[in-house]
Amino acid sequence: MASRHLSRSIAMQSLYEWDFGGKDLSKLQGVVERNIKEFGPGIEDTTFIWEIINGVIKHLPQIDKIIAKGAPEWPIDQIAIIDRNILRIGIYELLFGDRDKVPPKVAINEAIELAKSFGGESSGKFVNGVLGTIYRELEKK
Repeated sequence: MASRHLSRSIAMQSLYEWDFGGKDLSKLQGVVERNIKEFGPGIEDTTFIWEIINGVIKHLPQIDKIIAKGAPEWPIDQIAIIDRNILRIGIYELLFGDRDKVPPKVAINEAIELAKSFGGESSGKFVNGVLGTIYRELEKK
């Protein structure tokens, strides 16, 4: 597994656990550090993991509003926790991340792969649909 993909996976698992546990920011650092030790023992540079985590947290209200617009039939709290956090990472990378390091199509493809690996049967299609809608809106602007 490529290092950046593994980093996204660890970030997603950490955000999932944080979200499931009630979004207590005081516990987030410990969750991330434990997940790095457990799932990424070979990762020497954790900068990308923390960039995703901190970026998602910093922009969380904006990101959740964008999810609500991109998936209007699904209130944010009714989206599966795993899908919700994959979307958060994908939207962070699409809108707030460094496009030179992660082009939009890479961000979308990575989110779809996470959804296929960790989500339910239709998670990949759901994530693709929401992020595709958001990307098309970006292209219009």
